[in-house]
Amino acid sequence: MAIHENLLGGPPPTHLPDDPEPRELLASGAAPSEVAAKYPASSLAWAQLADEAFEAGRVVESYAYARTGYHRGLDALRRSGWKGHGPVPFEHEPNRGFLRALHALARAAQAIGEQEEYERCSNFLRESSPTAADTLS
Repeated sequence: MAIHENLLGGPPPTHLPDDPEPRELLASGAAPSEVAAKYPASSLAWAQLADEAFEAGRVVESYAYARTGYHRGLDALRRSGWKGHGPVPFEHEPNRGFLRALHALARAAQAIGEQEEYERCSNFLRESSPTAADTLS
């Protein structure tokens, strides 16, 4: 039996393909707005924009950035075989942009009083990756 075999019969973990260019640009200090413009499919760039806007008190802007990153991530997950549920491990670095955007969306939704969206996103984050939920909260 394989060490990582899913004994519960649920879907296997989804691992997004690596897209190192936006991650490396952000790590080197490039402005997230420039990275998002150059790599609009990068959930990581949108998540970072959401974080910056939230920290500056621009909550609605943060919500919009997070929602963009979230939807870009959903698109990537579906292209990778995800069927709408199942693990999206935080331990796999290419998944982190999506998970960060999902967390940012929950946070911004809560800040603007959108409780149902906050709960939906928070639950989705915890179901996708308990590690992400614990690490990002």
